[in-house]
Amino acid sequence: MSLDLTPAPGAAQHRIIVTAEAADIDELDHVSNLVYVRWVQDVAMAHTRAVGWDHAEYRALGAIFVVRRHEIEYVQPVVLGEEIELHTWVAVLKGASSERRTAMRRVRDGAVVARAVTTWAFIDLASGRPTRIPEAVRAAFAAAVA
Repeated sequence: MSLDLTPAPGAAQHRIIVTAEAADIDELDHVSNLVYVRWVQDVAMAHTRAVGWDHAEYRALGAIFVVRRHEIEYVQPVVLGEEIELHTWVAVLKGASSERRTAMRRVRDGAVVARAVTTWAFIDLASGRPTRIPEAVRAAFAAAVA
């Protein structure tokens, strides 16, 4: 299995760089699987803030995205001190769900170290149930939708 890392033409993409720190390293001397999940969430949150929707805006709207599913393909280990570029985009945005893709590449050589697909559900805070993604939120990510 290999997750597709090809953004749609014109997709709004977001990038951040992280460095593998001592607390990220497991007993095998490489970055723990749990850290990759955190990195996927970190770059997704950075992207949503960059398009104008931070936690406060979602709460004011009365709904927020929550993770429904993560799928991560680990390609190469990351060790202490390595810089990793996290690159994300929204591949699908429909109804009450969103599919976001994330590529993780080593900065020094550009090698893919991991790929991820995350399904997010848009949840009404009052009821706890999925709700349709509002047009204002859709518009913020419009360039990212295939």
